[in-house]
Amino acid sequence: MPPTAIAPAPAPVDVEQAEAALVEHYPRLVRIAYLVLPPALGRNRRVLTAHAVVQRSLPRSRSAATPDDGYAYVRGRVLRQALDAGRPSRRMAWPRRAQLPPLLPHVWGLRLFPRSGGADELALDQRLSALSGGARAAFVLRGLERLPDRDVRRLLTDAGIEDPHAALAEADGIGTKGVALLESPEYDACSLQARPTDLLRRRQHARAAVVGVAAVAVCGTLLGLPGDGWGANGAAAPPYARNSAAEAALDPAKVHRVPENAWRSAARTDFSVWPTRGALADDRPLLRRALAVWARPGAAVRVSSTPATPVGPPMGPPQLLYAGEVDRARVVLLYDGLRIARYAEARTGTGPVALDFARVDGASADTAPGAAPATYALVAGRTDGNVRYLTAPWVATASVRDLLDPAGDARPLRRGADGVTDPLPVPGASRECGAWDVLEVTESGEAGGVRLLSDLGELTPARLTSGPPSAPADVSGSAARTAWARTACLLPAVRSHGVRTVNSWQFASQSLPDSNGAAQWVCTRAETWRGTESRVLAQFQPPSAKAGAPKTGAVAARASGSPACGTREPHVLAGVLWKSRGGRWYVLAAGSDEFRSVRTTGGVTGEARGRVLAVPAKPGDRAELDGLLADGTRVGALR
Repeated sequence: MPPTAIAPAPAPVDVEQAEAALVEHYPRLVRIAYLVLPPALGRNRRVLTAHAVVQRSLPRSRSAATPDDGYAYVRGRVLRQALDAGRPSRRMAWPRRAQLPPLLPHVWGLRLFPRSGGADELALDQRLSALSGGARAAFVLRGLERLPDRDVRRLLTDAGIEDPHAALAEADGIGTKGVALLESPEYDACSLQARPTDLLRRRQHARAAVVGVAAVAVCGTLLGLPGDGWGANGAAAPPYARNSAAEAALDPAKVHRVPENAWRSAARTDFSVWPTRGALADDRPLLRRALAVWARPGAAVRVSSTPATPVGPPMGPPQLLYAGEVDRARVVLLYDGLRIARYAEARTGTGPVALDFARVDGASADTAPGAAPATYALVAGRTDGNVRYLTAPWVATASVRDLLDPAGDARPLRRGADGVTDPLPVPGASRECGAWDVLEVTESGEAGGVRLLSDLGELTPARLTSGPPSAPADVSGSAARTAWARTACLLPAVRSHGVRTVNSWQFASQSLPDSNGAAQWVCTRAETWRGTESRVLAQFQPPSAKAGAPKTGAVAARASGSPACGTREPHVLAGVLWKSRGGRWYVLAAGSDEFRSVRTTGGVTGEARGRVLAVPAKPGDRAELDGLLADGTRVGALR
């Protein structure tokens, strides 16, 4: 809270003291000026005038008769000028300085305004606009500065308000509900958004002048540089200067568009044959903004990307996949042969802008599940814990399936004419993991297969498969869904790592000691788009405590960048320290089919022929595992 005391008598204070107060409380003083200025000025001029008013509030001389509180002095000057700006101009009198457009600060080619608030801020703004300048000032001093009425009346009198009592009475009409909103970003004239001015008029009036000035400036700069270089950037030209490919990448008229049925006769089925869809596909201003932000995202743009995905501009005109409204945003999906770029802006035109990237190189729908991910869907938007997908043109039907309910039926999922689905819950949003909803799609045609896709927090959902690394298959049967039911809740461990496919493989089954039933050993491998840093989880799944109830097993081991459970190294060995229902402890271990024997050393010693092992142990024992493969190679456990 800034200082609020009002000194009873002025005392000499130099300009440095007032400047220190102004700099320290600059955002608050600008907010006061913005709120008191008449809304009829418009948001852009109110912002610039508010900054100008505050910057002109220093004393005129090096030492002036000011209150000993420098903040109170500057605030009084701000208040007087803001009120002067709202007074009507007299026909035969010179206008006051505050009534004229500010000379400084000044912005060319942009309109600046604070971030938009909600319905409450809009209602408060409308009520403030109906008040007189004095009443607005009284409301702000009361609510924002927390001043008592006697001090408010004194400040209003000093600022030239003839009847401060009437101003306070008028401010009472707003009530106390709006006081809390005075700190809202709606009235923060220091955190701003920018939009262009009237581009056509600006082009008509300024083209010749801008070209001439730019030519003189460039020539003068080059002539003044030593040698024959371009300065600090070496041989690099100014952004997009004389570069036809870069200029074409910014032209919405040159984006590549694919006809609706081109995929039916294409030699391949990847993103390059996705048709251009969406109700806003012909909205050139929207496309121009999306391309410009992709090429040069500003500081206010929220940029995200999957790991190791380049975020630079496209090398030429990209392909337009989709442009339309998704929930409360206008969304554009673009493809440049390597990446998917998603541009999203608020539907109202004022709000945050997001730019997301995802690698999709090598994606195809006509390859085996283990060779490459399929191009069946892209995330069109996420809102309020839900996700919407844009589905591929060869997707015949879409539905929602809960992985934790393997016996349950898939729920139909409606899609619009543009291929965008209805919202479905983002999986794993709650800590309890009571459900894991995935997208199930069926390809068109008589031999159309069923695919499961899970949202893992990125633009491209991950394709789920099941089976050994040499022959993974889509999760389409009861057995595969049952195996995934106890693995799905482990998927958050690979979220946002650039994952393209996740394969779950039951590599061993083991009869537990003391007649505790049978346990399953499962290896889950998540492959990334970049081909490195894959995530591997070995899971021990004892019998469920309740029949038919999926229960996530214990993670026995995990590794990053390991070839285990993959095509290059299709074997795995893992172990756990386990307690039976009778209270006895054991070291359990299991390996895949390639293992001929397993042994444990260290705190617990033992060896077993075959690929499973159970050795008595004590709580807290630590053991080292290794196994012998059929070719005589000895390998250690996954770590």
